[in-house]
Amino acid sequence: MRVSDFRSDTVTKPTEKMRIAMREAVVGDDVLGDDPTVKELERLAAEKIGKEAALFVPSGTMGNAIAVKVWTDEGDEVIVEEKSHIYNFESGHLAFISRVIPRPLPSKRGAYDIGLLKKAVNKRKDYHVPQPTLITLENTHNFWGGAVVPLEHFRAVREVADSRGIRVHLDGARIFNASVASGIPAREYARYVDSVMFCLSKGLGAPIGSILAGPKEFIEKARWVRKMLGGGMRQVGVIAAAGIVALGMIDRLKDDHRRAKELARGLSKVPGIRINPEEVETNIIFLKVDDAKSVVQKLKEYGVLALAISDEDIRMVTHKDIDDEDVNRAIWAFKKIFS
Repeated sequence: MRVSDFRSDTVTKPTEKMRIAMREAVVGDDVLGDDPTVKELERLAAEKIGKEAALFVPSGTMGNAIAVKVWTDEGDEVIVEEKSHIYNFESGHLAFISRVIPRPLPSKRGAYDIGLLKKAVNKRKDYHVPQPTLITLENTHNFWGGAVVPLEHFRAVREVADSRGIRVHLDGARIFNASVASGIPAREYARYVDSVMFCLSKGLGAPIGSILAGPKEFIEKARWVRKMLGGGMRQVGVIAAAGIVALGMIDRLKDDHRRAKELARGLSKVPGIRINPEEVETNIIFLKVDDAKSVVQKLKEYGVLALAISDEDIRMVTHKDIDDEDVNRAIWAFKKIFS
C-alpha cells in the first residue's frame, strides 16, 4: 500500500539533485573552518535572509538554543508566545541551557497584543525582578496552524524592543513559507529582528540542518556555543550540499500551500470534522475530532499518516513528497472513517 505521510514536512526524502550534490561535495573540517561547501551555504543563507553572517547547525532547536544563550545572561527573562515552539516543544532548553525565565504571553495567531508586550518589558528596575532581555517571534507559527505573522507586527515589536534596548530573535523555521504566502521577502521580516533561525529540513526538503543568522559578532559567539553544545561537525559539506540545493526550492512551497488549502476544504465537508479552511494560510492544518488518537490509528489502516497533537486535535502538513493523489486519498480516508 502506498503511504501518504502528512505527519510533518520533515519526513521528506532528498531529491536526486541533492543526492548528487552530496556525493560530489568538496569537503573539509568545518570545526577548523576548512569546509568550502559549508562556507558557501552560510554565505548564500546570510544573503538570502539579509544578515551579515550565518552558521550551519544540526537542528532548528539547537539554532534557537544558541541564539538565546548568546543574547541573554542567566536569570534574565525571555518573552515567548504561549503556544510557541521554542517554549513548548524544544525540551526546555531555555531553562536547562541558558537558565533564563520564560514569560509566556497570549497572542492572536502568533501576534502579541502590543499593549501586553509593552507591559511585560516595562518592568521596574529592581533586584527582586528578573529583567527581560529578549523577545522571541515565530513565523510561520506552527501551533496556530501555520499562520503568517504580519510584517506590521514585526515593526511594532521592534519598536517596543528598541524602547528598552531588548534583542529580538525569530524562530523562522518556516519563514520561507511565510514569504511565499504573503509575497513579502524573507529578508524583509528578518530586518526587524536581531537574529533568525530557519530550517533547511522543513519544507525545503534537505535531510538535515538549519541556519542561524545575524550580525558577525553574534555568529562568532554562536559558533563557540555550537561547539560547547556538541554541534561542531567535521566533513559536513556532504550535508551542507543538500542545503544549498534546498535554498533553490523555495518557489515550490506554493504547491504545498495550495494542497493544504484543498485538503482543508475537503475535510470541512466531512461531518464530525471541525476545521476552518479560511485559517489555512500555508502548509499546516489543524482539525478537531472527538477522539484524535483513534482517528489517526484508523487513518493508518488506509495508508494515511497524521499526528494526534491532543485528545481532539490532529495536525497534517503538506510537503514536496505529497501530491494531489495523496490529498484525495486523505479526504477519502476521512470520509470512510466518519461515514
